[in-house]
Amino acid sequence: MTAAVWSRPEPSRTGTVLLVMLHGYGSSEEKLLPLFSALPPEVTGVALRGHFDVGGSFGWFLLDPLLHPDIAEVLDSAGRVFTWLDPVLAAGSFTGVALLGFSQGMALATTLLRLRPRAFRAGVGLSGFVLEHELLARTDEPDAAVPFFWGRDVRDGFIHRHAVRHTADWLQAHTLLTARTYPGMGHRIGPEEIRDVGIFLRRYLTGDSL
Repeated sequence: MTAAVWSRPEPSRTGTVLLVMLHGYGSSEEKLLPLFSALPPEVTGVALRGHFDVGGSFGWFLLDPLLHPDIAEVLDSAGRVFTWLDPVLAAGSFTGVALLGFSQGMALATTLLRLRPRAFRAGVGLSGFVLEHELLARTDEPDAAVPFFWGRDVRDGFIHRHAVRHTADWLQAHTLLTARTYPGMGHRIGPEEIRDVGIFLRRYLTGDSL
């Protein structure tokens, strides 16, 4: 990881849940900063920058037009995130960890869930997809039902129909799914979605259902 932006200074992170946030392709960690406003007081957010260069912006792996990337690149990116995350968690100041990914970041976030299905307390995927690959499918556990929020615009043309169907099927089979759609939002993160993400995080990371 070359950069990480935190939602709060280090002295105030102790005793909170860590939310690891992964941006989309051709973007940066700064695009996720508006989500910091939705974080409950018990949650610390950290937006990571992908290592893959995209003409001056960043990503996690080369984006194939059919959303079938090189699995070796995907696993390399997952390994880089774990290499960053493991010592952070080993320090012992956080009470748990969750994931959030936008677009390609959702593909990586769900890959991390598949590789360590019992390591994360919840997941959030925004305008993204779940990778379809035999190797990853072999890691899936039928009883690993982590709470997961999936938000999107049904007319988002960046994610093709087959990927949407596969994503819906996988999330329904392997997560405790909360799905929301936002007409007219397009391929971005909208204010209503940010509000709903905050509600989801309060419910599943803090126990507050209000």
